[in-house]
Amino acid sequence: MTTLLESPPTLSALMPTYNRFPVTLVRGAGCWVWDDQGREYLDFVAGIATCSLGHAHPRLIQAMNDQIQQLHHVSNLYHIPLQQELAAFLTQHSSADRVFFANSGAEANEGAIKLARKYAHTVKGYEYPLIVTAQASFHGRTLATLTATGQPKYQKHFDPLMPGFVYVPYNDLEALTKTVLELEQVAAILLEPIQGEGGVRPGDWDYFQGVRRLCDERGILLILDEVQSGMGRTGHWWGYECLAIEPDIFSSAKGLGGGIPIGAVLCKEQYSVFQPGDHASTYGGNPLACRAALTVGQTIEELGLLAQVHQRGEQLRQGLQALVATYPEWFQEVRGWGLLQGLVLQPSTPFQAGDIVKWAIEQGLLLVPAGTQVVRFVPPLIVTEAEVQMALERLGNALRR
Repeated sequence: MTTLLESPPTLSALMPTYNRFPVTLVRGAGCWVWDDQGREYLDFVAGIATCSLGHAHPRLIQAMNDQIQQLHHVSNLYHIPLQQELAAFLTQHSSADRVFFANSGAEANEGAIKLARKYAHTVKGYEYPLIVTAQASFHGRTLATLTATGQPKYQKHFDPLMPGFVYVPYNDLEALTKTVLELEQVAAILLEPIQGEGGVRPGDWDYFQGVRRLCDERGILLILDEVQSGMGRTGHWWGYECLAIEPDIFSSAKGLGGGIPIGAVLCKEQYSVFQPGDHASTYGGNPLACRAALTVGQTIEELGLLAQVHQRGEQLRQGLQALVATYPEWFQEVRGWGLLQGLVLQPSTPFQAGDIVKWAIEQGLLLVPAGTQVVRFVPPLIVTEAEVQMALERLGNALRR
């Protein structure tokens, strides 16, 4: 059996871009996965908030089998009916009017940045449009989204970075307002409704209300990165619903396709300024990916998973709060929405989030860090009451070690 002191065989042809945990997963079903040694794990990572319906969901299996036998890719040289159907579903379940399909969250955010810049140039007449983003944010690994990301550790050695981005503290309306008033040609403000990689930090209701007012008053586009928080993860279709606002542009990916790669840029009609040739994607919105995303969305709706996310999220939160009460010297608080929860360590705790993740693996529970001080819990949206309870028990066993 593979232990945490042993590593699987090295795949030397791969670039060493990941610090992988020493587990080789080969099979999954529902909220469970199995490694190459036959050991089972309760999966509270879900491909990092991606496998909305868990693993090997029968509806997704059927849809993919059917579609791969019909038509899986033709490129956007031609009309794709499933694109139209998925776009209609997304606009009917959001504040958006128009959709562009990409392959990933980074590409979706790139598209949103390009859309905001074109709007700034062609409608506002700006020569050097600026986009304000938050410190501790995460928007992707491409050069523009890496620059938009307010974490220097991700940007090291990749300069010169893309110009046109300014950073402010998250959830600090005074600092944001001061920055906007001091700058000229601010085209957009790009924020996550709840920061994921930045430590599972929910947006403050008052802050986002103020951001929306500021954008309206100054003619600034509000872009929300819903890559991790969208498609039911918070117990709503979109994280912005938790804040009672509507964005002008927002992105989606991760849970959108339930593990099949797809991303989307969504916007209100008046900001849909792309024309033929402005933006494109060879794979974006192909029939296979659109069928997957449509199946995920329809299944969430038909099975009433949004209500279930609220219930299981509250159960998870209460269980984690009990652990905070049991180990106050180790943990500060629990924060998050729905099935995006973070267990926050005390600054003085003599171990880090990654250590807890390793201990949990030994107990058959998969978790993911959000930085060094937060353990993130993002199980599939289909997780049951019994599975949440089992995850809490296994985490408790890991801590009692």
